[in-house]
Amino acid sequence: MEEIARIYAQSLYQAAEGRGKVDSIKQQLDQFADAVEGSEQLSLLLFSPYFSGAEKSEALDRVIEGAEPEFLNFLKLLAEKHRLPAIQRIRAGYEALWAEYHKLLPVTVTSAVALPQETIDKIGTSVEQQTGRKVELTGKVDKEIIGGLVLQVGNMVLDASIHGRLERLRKQVTAAAA
Repeated sequence: MEEIARIYAQSLYQAAEGRGKVDSIKQQLDQFADAVEGSEQLSLLLFSPYFSGAEKSEALDRVIEGAEPEFLNFLKLLAEKHRLPAIQRIRAGYEALWAEYHKLLPVTVTSAVALPQETIDKIGTSVEQQTGRKVELTGKVDKEIIGGLVLQVGNMVLDASIHGRLERLRKQVTAAAA
């Protein structure tokens, strides 16, 4: 199902990009996915195998107003192919493509104690300068790291925590004793 969701997300993204509607379709996809997630009745109707693709398509026409035609056609295609249950995974795939389009880089700074916002901002600025991308910065507190920082930049992790150092030392001692 993950591969199918990825393919649908890429298709929607390519259609949106080709028409200059990357942002508006992302917004509509987010709204639709949130609405489906928040409504048990809507989920039942759209995800149930008991309703035909045509019935789901008619329901989409009644429920969705003012959407981009490309987005509504996309949803109808999903309904016809009985792929609407993958909408959250499609959303995640589209969001990743959208972030790449806008050169956004997720960065998480984890520390044992709450850091001043100024310190977190300096870290974000430094990462922006080194990568040339706009940073989406998140600060987290995790007392288990004892001290230091763990910096996650995209899918890369820099562990400069005391817990990380102790763990690496433990592994070295264990390997040397074996």
